[in-house]
Amino acid sequence: MLKKRLAIITTHPIQYNAPLFELLTQRGVIEIKVFYTWGKSVLENKFDPGFGKIINWDIDLLKGYPYTFLQNKSPNPGSIHFNGIDNPTIINEIESWKADAVLVYGWNFKSHLKCLRYFKGKLPVYFRGDSTMLDKNKSVKSILRRIILKWVYTHVDIAFYVGKSNVDYFKKHGLRKSQLAFAPHAIDNNRFTSNEKTKNQALEIRHSLNINESDFVFLFAGKLEYKKNPEILLEAFISASFDKNIHLVIVGNGELETILKSKSISKNIHFLNFQNQSNMPGVYEMANTFILPSAGPGESWGLAVNEAMANGKSIIVSDKCGCAQNLVVQGLNGFVFESQNFIELKQYLIKMVELKTNDNEMGAASLEIIKDFTFEKIAKAFESQLILNSLN
Repeated sequence: MLKKRLAIITTHPIQYNAPLFELLTQRGVIEIKVFYTWGKSVLENKFDPGFGKIINWDIDLLKGYPYTFLQNKSPNPGSIHFNGIDNPTIINEIESWKADAVLVYGWNFKSHLKCLRYFKGKLPVYFRGDSTMLDKNKSVKSILRRIILKWVYTHVDIAFYVGKSNVDYFKKHGLRKSQLAFAPHAIDNNRFTSNEKTKNQALEIRHSLNINESDFVFLFAGKLEYKKNPEILLEAFISASFDKNIHLVIVGNGELETILKSKSISKNIHFLNFQNQSNMPGVYEMANTFILPSAGPGESWGLAVNEAMANGKSIIVSDKCGCAQNLVVQGLNGFVFESQNFIELKQYLIKMVELKTNDNEMGAASLEIIKDFTFEKIAKAFESQLILNSLN
């Protein structure tokens, strides 16, 4: 019997999807082909506006699975605006490949919406997105957007949701419970697991920053942008007036970099430039507690939290992070604070230092929780839906 074929439509190779596509191919339950809609130009030096620099990932994002780069005729190609993805041959290429179903990552690009509309009623149409309802907005623009979204999702048969906040979003926009399938947001947990290599990397980083092996380290790693709100973390850390053996390490670049550095009056606040994927396991290993203090708008999940938990770290996140409801159990592996609540964040920083003796217990709890968030579970969710549709 021929394997069922799933056409996956997404803009460009990213470090969080490529290992999943490789796994789907290795498992061999279904046949996949990834249709990259940005075009081959995405392989050239890509300026990331969030980091404020050109980013070239140091892991292979194209190995182990079949893919094609579609022609993109947009005069301004990219994933930050609707008309940046415009593929004249996308329908023909998917049909020529004889797909049994299509999976579309994100709707807000010209060609992606075109696929949703064209294939609805012809093939099973699956959708993957991680939006939430965590940004409370009752403006006229927001209401109009909600109306448009309800129309968009009438073209979706099954949406693969990543967590609790995401499922609330899909229900709000008209999808029924029977149209929702859980495919948890995940990273390559094994790559971030603590081992001799990551421990050696961590020691090198600590030594380079003049941090003793026994000192306590809070870590932020990501784009230094308003959405992530690293500024509130910096100010809360300064206000806490910690002893000299407590440190804050901020990893990344972005628009807030100059502001943050100008406020860093303490010798216990350290900055590292953007670290590529091969270095990140060591960065997490170097820390005791990872913090994502996002304020939004537009924060979806926060996959850096998955990475830190896979390395066995305790966590502090704001309630604007989509992962908060799924990954952080209050007092067990970390704390969730009200977004932009400076006092509450400061209290949790102090609390985490007081609980330093329980650090290993919180880290162990993180490891236990993150076991349920794997690429294998996503792969099985995709496979189950495709096989189920073939039986109907």
